[in-house]
Amino acid sequence: MADEVRERAGVPVLVCDPGGPPVASGQDALDLIGAAFAGARVVAVPAARLDGRFFSLGTGLAGEVMQRFVNYRLRLAVVGDLSVHLAASPALRALVRESNAGGHVWFVADLQELDDRLRTVA
Repeated sequence: MADEVRERAGVPVLVCDPGGPPVASGQDALDLIGAAFAGARVVAVPAARLDGRFFSLGTGLAGEVMQRFVNYRLRLAVVGDLSVHLAASPALRALVRESNAGGHVWFVADLQELDDRLRTVA
């Protein structure tokens, strides 16, 4: 499956292929944002596509990627099991909690949870 825009809960979402290229830089985030300009309002990126440095907050990669999406007024949804990363980092747990309370970046377990979130804000 390639990255493709699909309607989920009435919202156009760029659903990214888990086997696609890794998101390892701000430029990679911009590439996804460019693909989203085909009509998506949300980009759903599998957690497996995020470079491991994303989950180590000291690298700055998470902040850089998330800020790019905020700047372009696109929602970012990180989709997948983060339990290993969350267990290792209280800072990451705080980031996920704060992000999920907001409206720009969400961390969800699966696409069904994303659909549920989208229904509450659409």
